[in-house]
Amino acid sequence: MGWHYSKSIKVGPFRINLSRHGVGHSFGNRRFHVSTTPDGRRYVSVHLPGGIHLSKSLGGRRHRHYPY
Repeated sequence: MGWHYSKSIKVGPFRINLSRHGVGHSFGNRRFHVSTTPDGRRYVSVHLPGGIHLSKSLGGRRHRHYPY
């Protein structure tokens, strides 16, 4: 059995999302927002009247390269 943890902190129009996978963030309002997952994937979501929800992934994962 797996476990799940998440915590969200709102700072103005920004939201910082903490989970066991890392830190993600999002920006926007109820109708339109852009979010980044802990592994670097970016999404744009639009909520339209009538219960219509559209979500689109932008690009792939962002790989972070650390210089040694």
